[in-house]
Amino acid sequence: MQYGFIGVGQMGGGLARNLIRAKKNVWVFDLNPEAVKATLAAGTTGQAAAKIEELAGADVVFTSLPLPQHLESVMLGEKGLLAKMRKGATYIDVSTIDPATARKLSDAAEAKGIDFLECPLGKTPAQAEKAEEPIFAGGKKAVYDKMLDTLTIIGKPVYYLGEVEAACALKLISNLIGMTNLAVLTEGIRIGEKAGIEPKYLLELLNDTGAKSFQMDVRGPWIAGGDFKSRFGLDLALKDVRLGCEMADTWGNDAKTMKVALDYLKKGSEAGHGKEDCNAIYKIIK
Repeated sequence: MQYGFIGVGQMGGGLARNLIRAKKNVWVFDLNPEAVKATLAAGTTGQAAAKIEELAGADVVFTSLPLPQHLESVMLGEKGLLAKMRKGATYIDVSTIDPATARKLSDAAEAKGIDFLECPLGKTPAQAEKAEEPIFAGGKKAVYDKMLDTLTIIGKPVYYLGEVEAACALKLISNLIGMTNLAVLTEGIRIGEKAGIEPKYLLELLNDTGAKSFQMDVRGPWIAGGDFKSRFGLDLALKDVRLGCEMADTWGNDAKTMKVALDYLKKGSEAGHGKEDCNAIYKIIK
């Protein structure tokens, strides 16, 4: 089986390397040659594609791209890859996108006789690298069953949610909650500083309370240590929370608390911290 992988950055790179480590034949494409080089270093069964069109003959094509409009540009229309892929192939998107874009991709694939799954991811690049990334799959059950063995190569556990919209919603809800939790944690750290409690000691104490959380365990020490190196970039977090809030608005939900996190991320981006980790909202919360 021939695989194609478009977008081998922090998340996609780990997934593509898992396929290569499993000795699968993988053609990879990315605008960043260093990302391609790092991916191909995982084994001997990967090859670089000079153009996206070279992936048209693959049995399975993955995309992992930052923005919905990137996916539409690459995959849709007369010049998009879906128009060139063969009937009976499978297209799997692992990006974080809105339900409407996922439906558009699904419908376009179906019109070309191509199977489609929307499979957003649950955690971080570290988990992706170790094939421990939770995967939330949406699409036709028969396609999910057919592709489950492939999905378990790139990550696990794999959950089936039904329609593509449900998979997108789950991922956006997860990021809405996670980033709102990060905002609350950061406010707490700032309040603790005003009370004379050093952040590292505050986190140690909170770890033994009901305030303990994933963001506290992972990003709390980074904040306390002044580490804002990007693992999940602030601008990407802003995109995800914006999409999540727009989704909530579309469905008539007023996500008031989550929109506070959105405001912090907007201010962080406007202050020039977009390329840092999302924990850089600490710098604009006083």
